[in-house]
Amino acid sequence: MTTMRFFAIGSWTEGMLHFEKLKNFIVSYETASIAGSVYRLPVGFPVYLDQGEDEVLGQLIELKVDQTLVSLMDSFHGVHFVDAAKGLHQRIQKTVKKMSGQLEQAQVYIFNPKKLSKKAQLIAGGSWQDSLALNPPVTAQLTEKQVGYILKLGAVKGRDIVPINDLSLYRELIKLELIVDKGRRLALSSLGKEVYNHLV
Repeated sequence: MTTMRFFAIGSWTEGMLHFEKLKNFIVSYETASIAGSVYRLPVGFPVYLDQGEDEVLGQLIELKVDQTLVSLMDSFHGVHFVDAAKGLHQRIQKTVKKMSGQLEQAQVYIFNPKKLSKKAQLIAGGSWQDSLALNPPVTAQLTEKQVGYILKLGAVKGRDIVPINDLSLYRELIKLELIVDKGRRLALSSLGKEVYNHLV
């Protein structure tokens, strides 16, 4: 194993879902910033774009990594190794600034602007923490029942059917635009798939 520095925002920062999953690999972390812009995706989490001049606060995380862990993180971010333009994110090395003013090189996941949903919203000033505090991501607003069904539906392979016996649960998930009714079976919507990826 070796160590790598990553600049992170959103669900990869302290107290958030993916940070918790990385806990056993974290050597250190501290507040840092990077120039660019942040958009809020429909699922509610922020993504970093390498354009604009906002000072985006995040965390510089040093991780003990091996190729498997880096591959898992790349896979989650939708990095396309052959053609970066086809990927959801690209992982590149950039300069980040620590609170002390010291500059460090770190790996940064940059969102592909061509893949940005029309429903994504620019977060003015890059203050994604304020945006999340004001309006938590979809995953934080779901009930235990809703989460349970999304996890079941997301784990389905092929055309298997996952029945839903609770009409109110069905209505809630349709209203939240997390599932689509395909007549004989239910499936996750695009937003539902994003939510599922943040839950597993």
